[in-house]
Amino acid sequence: DIGMLLGAATTAGRASRLAAPRRTVVAAQRAFSTAERVYGNLKDEDRIFTNLYCDGSPWLDGAKKRGDWYRTKDIVLLGADKIVAEIKRSGLRGRGGAGFPSGLKWSFMPKNNTEKPQYLVVNADESEPGTCKDREIMRHDPHKLIEGCLIAGTGMRASAAYIYIRGEFVYEAACLERAVAEAYEAGLIGKNACGTGKDFDVYVHRGGGAYICGEETGLLESLEGKTGKPRLKPPFPANAGLYGCPTTVTNVETVAVAPTIMRRGGDWFAGFGRKNNSGTKLFCISGHVNNPITVEEEMSIPLRDLLEKHCGGVRGGWDNLLGVIPGGSSVPILTKKACDDVLMDFDALVAAGSGLGTAAVTVFDKSTDVVAAIGRLSKFYAHESCGQCTPCREGTTWMNKIMDRMVTGDAKIEEIDMLYEIATQIEGHTICALGDAAAWPIQGLIRAFRPEMEERIMKKQAGKL
Repeated sequence: DIGMLLGAATTAGRASRLAAPRRTVVAAQRAFSTAERVYGNLKDEDRIFTNLYCDGSPWLDGAKKRGDWYRTKDIVLLGADKIVAEIKRSGLRGRGGAGFPSGLKWSFMPKNNTEKPQYLVVNADESEPGTCKDREIMRHDPHKLIEGCLIAGTGMRASAAYIYIRGEFVYEAACLERAVAEAYEAGLIGKNACGTGKDFDVYVHRGGGAYICGEETGLLESLEGKTGKPRLKPPFPANAGLYGCPTTVTNVETVAVAPTIMRRGGDWFAGFGRKNNSGTKLFCISGHVNNPITVEEEMSIPLRDLLEKHCGGVRGGWDNLLGVIPGGSSVPILTKKACDDVLMDFDALVAAGSGLGTAAVTVFDKSTDVVAAIGRLSKFYAHESCGQCTPCREGTTWMNKIMDRMVTGDAKIEEIDMLYEIATQIEGHTICALGDAAAWPIQGLIRAFRPEMEERIMKKQAGKL
């Protein structure tokens, strides 16, 4: 029974959370709250990634001291149904960008398949500009990921896990390979993994560095040795994935939190964040802050609190803020006004006109040329398009050319609407989400900073630029 695994520590932890004093929010605090609670201020005892800054050894001895691989055999022997049920209870949503409910996704794998092997594929490509969370797990806490592969793989009825890591992550790949070798030597994976009678292998595969291979079916194509071009769906990977076998592709962070959820219980994890936005989350914050950092915090923490508590605030103070890209380069930029009280979770950011994505927060102060910044992103997406879909292949190039003119002011006012229309025609009309990723930053720029774009064009026409 899963209750046997939780123990007194979990009971005490839940009791302490339930008994946490309610706080009244005053204007000076600037923190969003319901009538019941304020989000954020994650306690150290509630952190999952306790070696994020490499304060201890990343190898097996250090991992065991931090509680990794503790009673993993008991968790595996619970079986697939109970593992998936606990992940569903936790409310965990995918940490790679889409935010799809993880337990539901894992449950899509066939339950009575005896003809083909089933696979777990871990997406460690992490090519989204601004994102730097998974690399911290792989180089400082690799055993959390490997143990997560065993537990998640058991939940999916998989016989092996493939960790697809981007080629530029040379050090991280070396760390993973060493940790995998340690786990094999200790009998934690491989034949009779953890003494469960179950065989489970873990392979580390280095990619070639293409952004498109972060898309799950493009990743599978690359893993099979083909050009990384996304596949049409259906069939979905859960039916026909790697080598034509049932496969689930999921993110590093999503897999790495599974062991802690199973030990401490789904209800514990669900106690963080707002409803449908459960758990803790790694936020990677860069740009114009005083202390760029990757930090684990509670979901639904106000963006301003996140920046001021962990990053020393915006360079030059909060009033010097121009805008924030809250979830990696593919989500729309938010203005300072939106950032004043927005919460860092899936639903709140969608309501604000952006998205949580990978939780890669890029901060821009008022010294930023925001048109040039988004123009640089449009160049990136034009370069990274695989060229398979006409709207993406042609549209990203068109947007890049127009954005180059917008940056210098050599465009026409009417081209702003033309640019928005092109982005809209790309969005939702491609095999994979790269088209959406290319369109959204430009749509966000036009919605939030159209006056700046128009002013630049008019200055150029007047000979003042």
